[in-house]
Amino acid sequence: MAKKKKADDEGSWGKLIRDIVVILLLVLGIHSCVAKPFYIPSDSMMPTLRNGDRLIVSKYPYGWSYASVSFHLAPKVEGRLFGALPQRGDIVVLEHPVTRIDYIKRVIGLPGDTIELKGGALIINGKPIRREVQPMLTIPADPNLPGPDSSLFRFVTRDAKGREVLELPIVRETLPGGATFDTIDMGPGYATDDYGPVKVPANHLFLMGDNRDGSADSRVSVDRKGLGGPVPFDAIAGRAEIISFSTDGTTEWYNPLSWFEGLRSGRAGTDLRPERESSGNRE
Repeated sequence: MAKKKKADDEGSWGKLIRDIVVILLLVLGIHSCVAKPFYIPSDSMMPTLRNGDRLIVSKYPYGWSYASVSFHLAPKVEGRLFGALPQRGDIVVLEHPVTRIDYIKRVIGLPGDTIELKGGALIINGKPIRREVQPMLTIPADPNLPGPDSSLFRFVTRDAKGREVLELPIVRETLPGGATFDTIDMGPGYATDDYGPVKVPANHLFLMGDNRDGSADSRVSVDRKGLGGPVPFDAIAGRAEIISFSTDGTTEWYNPLSWFEGLRSGRAGTDLRPERESSGNRE
């Protein structure tokens, strides 16, 4: 009887270990092939994304590559399975080609495009894109906003009730193909205001942050934490789809009540696919 009990115990432990392995493989498979959560840790994609936003990133729209595998477990192998290029204006998560750190940026240039900036104005294939100055955008400041090392602290002020807010200068851009979205333009004098012209190589993408003067992207060298130019298509891990929820930096893991009190209202459910004009600034 003792031997039978021992065998039963060993069998139970073996089944438990198998179940855990299956669950871990299932989670890894969903993360790598279908969708995964993503946390925004900076202001580089403001005003679209805020430090503290949590997103859902889909893995299948562009096919799969080594960058699709979560937790950077896959070796860097060239090529994509069922590859399909993003559209200009898509927000993508990528694995940095050198450091393998996750970045999130917007697709600005496709293979064959020539990208240039003059005085902060974006030029694609020799044509300035449409830029429309918008009213100042007022956003409540909180412990997560501005984020750490942010370029936006200069825009912190107080509203009529004495509350800290950000007053942000907004420029709406429309890319060839019709994608339209808001960017932050902090004015002249920034190193990234003038760039190129650079032609995007085959199987590469040119990526930029919406916070145009506060984003380490394709315009910025790798030694300054940028992407160092156009990024290989294989480095793209997925497309940002929707904001699941957003926190203001006041939550404490040991206090469940703070998890609800720290939620930013109006962020959950925000669609991250850009609006696309049916006519107008199309190629």
